[in-house]
Amino acid sequence: MAIKRSSEPQEIPAQQPRQLKAKPNPDGTNLMSPQANPQEIEPNEEKIRPQKLAEYIGQKDLKGILNIAIAAAQGRQDPLDHLLLYGPPGLGKTTISLILAAEMGVDCKITSAPALERPRDITGLLVGLKPGDIIFIDEIHRLNRMTEELLYPAMEDFRLDVTIGKGQTAKTRSIPLPPFTLVGATTKAGSLSSPLRDRFGIIQRLRFYELDELTLIVKRTAEIINITITEAGAIEIARRSRGTPRIANRLLRRVRDYVQVHQAETITAELAATAMNLFDVDTHGLDWTDRLVLNTIIEQFNGGPVGLEAIAAATGEDRKTIEEVYEPYLLQNGYLSRTHRGRMVTAKASQHLGYESSASKHQQTELF
Repeated sequence: MAIKRSSEPQEIPAQQPRQLKAKPNPDGTNLMSPQANPQEIEPNEEKIRPQKLAEYIGQKDLKGILNIAIAAAQGRQDPLDHLLLYGPPGLGKTTISLILAAEMGVDCKITSAPALERPRDITGLLVGLKPGDIIFIDEIHRLNRMTEELLYPAMEDFRLDVTIGKGQTAKTRSIPLPPFTLVGATTKAGSLSSPLRDRFGIIQRLRFYELDELTLIVKRTAEIINITITEAGAIEIARRSRGTPRIANRLLRRVRDYVQVHQAETITAELAATAMNLFDVDTHGLDWTDRLVLNTIIEQFNGGPVGLEAIAAATGEDRKTIEEVYEPYLLQNGYLSRTHRGRMVTAKASQHLGYESSASKHQQTELF
């Protein structure tokens, strides 16, 4: 039976899925989204970001490569090579660009590809650069073709080709640019065109964080925002954070609010668990919508296989939202599987939600 949100006037189904609280997050935000939201912007937000590469927690392989690149560039007194960072959102791509600028002693200009719609947008950005400056372009795979082609000579030869006039009177003028470093960030490296991707000297993937790394991040952030937390409390928050520092810091803020309202002085494991249960974040990092999708497939479609359109219609969620926001984590952690016939809930998800394994049901059906 499909699961309905309690905030919508729907008929109450005769059979409700087990262990599912039919309510979204109380403040209307998605705590488990790796995307940043305006509520996260606080006066001490910049303090939470590490300022040096030595303070950056996690991504050991990437840090080793960047340490060598920084030392070599400083020895030659050259700017860093162009860098492409790809991977899921919330893992620290923007933070790394700011750290690189601080280590090299230059400025960092941050923008996003959707903001560079017209040629004059990227032209004004490039002309205003100083030698060695870093440009960070988020979601660089979304650059339009004209803007992307302007970047080719800028990245290779540090020049900007500008067309003046129209028709037969049009002339191309080359404007010299100071040497600079372009740092591109994307969640879809395969969507970049080959000419643009080949112009990056360093291409690195950011991986999800381990539990011990997230625990250190939670403890560091707690110290910065002046909240006391125990080791067990930090671990409890870290293991529900989906391997993403941004989610870990967001959960810590919500637990801090809960502790402050209840006039407690220290975040313990019990308080952290109680607060996150209040926000419908379970011990495996699944939120209300994750469980909605899984329970719907189990209850209404007998565990699958089922098509994405059917899941979207049954849950009332947007198809693209399910595919791009919720499904990746469920697939990566073995709660959901894709087949040529559709999506299927795994035995791991059934066990976590308290259902009999779908695989066991199929085996029993075959026996009879």
